[in-house]
Amino acid sequence: MLSDAACRSAKPAEKPYKLADGGGLYLFITPAGGKLWRADYRHNGKRRTASFGSYPAVSLATARKAREDLKGQLSAQVDPAQVKRSERRARQALAANNFEKIAREWFAAKAQSWLPRYGQRVMDRLEADVFPPLGRLPITEIEPPDVLEALRKVEARGALEIAKRDMQMIGQIFRFAIASGRAKRDPTQDLRGALKSPKRVEHRRALPHGDLPGFLRALEAYDGEPMTKHALKLMVLTFVRTGELRAARWAEFEGLDGPEPLWRIPAARMKMRFEHLVPIAPQVVAVLQDLRPLAGRNPHLFPSPGKEGFMSNNTMLFAMYRMGYHGRATVHGFRGMASTWLNEAGYNPDWIERQLAHDERNEVRGAYNSAQYLAGRRQMMRDWADFLDRAVAAA
Repeated sequence: MLSDAACRSAKPAEKPYKLADGGGLYLFITPAGGKLWRADYRHNGKRRTASFGSYPAVSLATARKAREDLKGQLSAQVDPAQVKRSERRARQALAANNFEKIAREWFAAKAQSWLPRYGQRVMDRLEADVFPPLGRLPITEIEPPDVLEALRKVEARGALEIAKRDMQMIGQIFRFAIASGRAKRDPTQDLRGALKSPKRVEHRRALPHGDLPGFLRALEAYDGEPMTKHALKLMVLTFVRTGELRAARWAEFEGLDGPEPLWRIPAARMKMRFEHLVPIAPQVVAVLQDLRPLAGRNPHLFPSPGKEGFMSNNTMLFAMYRMGYHGRATVHGFRGMASTWLNEAGYNPDWIERQLAHDERNEVRGAYNSAQYLAGRRQMMRDWADFLDRAVAAA
């Protein structure tokens, strides 16, 4: 029988040779110095050789245990070669279903409905936060502590909200794997309450209603860039999202000379990827008519020589700073101000939510609701514009 000392001291020779341990097990010494554990056996009358790895990575004791397992399989009339092939296929299947592979499949399926810049943010978070600790692991072997350890690293850099979003994203990937039969459960379900709570978010400040007349008068007196002034007017009148206004195109406006003008914002430019219809009040048409000569033949309402080709993200905000509203209000806050007034005035909450283009969780309902309540919303938007006119007159 062999000893560890004999295994360690074995030297290569000109030709390969064997150091027998008994029971068919031996250490095969190659001319290059390799030391390989092998065992000869017979199955169904045929001579075969099993490999157990190399020494010292596989110790003498481990090799002997493998030999005994081999004997047990032969006694049970099981083909050791078939067992090894099955184990190899199982390992390959696990490797093929690692977390990163399935996550990229999930991303490809979802990204078609996302704005490109949002999809890029999702992939950036996967590659930075999730793939390094979890990507190579078979998805069936990932347990709640594995996910929590990955998220703790995100928390450690102070990104508590990102950690929360990462967990939601990981959960979506697991549910995708469950639906395709490659996972049995979602480990993030066991992590509810385990993450640190982010600090309370301070929402973008809305202008108090009492300050609205003064703001509108200040806007009328604004002596900065005229295009910026018109953008702020449209922002107050339509209360769309800032990005939806900045990138607006003339081709999106319909019937400006008719009784029911409309702004049709395509799904590709909307946060939730649904087309959004904005009924236009006469006051909005008047602003657009004033703006048209300033834009010239450019397809955008607010052309700019910058990279995007239209007004930058901070242009309107800096204009509000110049008007004396630094820290008092934000451009986005006009959405909240309009929502508050409309709700207090008793308008149908469904009209208001649709006009704000809030999230539609159901795709079919969201597509249908792009036009739903249009008649009621049209009157509501005219009433809002008339209220703003009265506010200016009151000031």
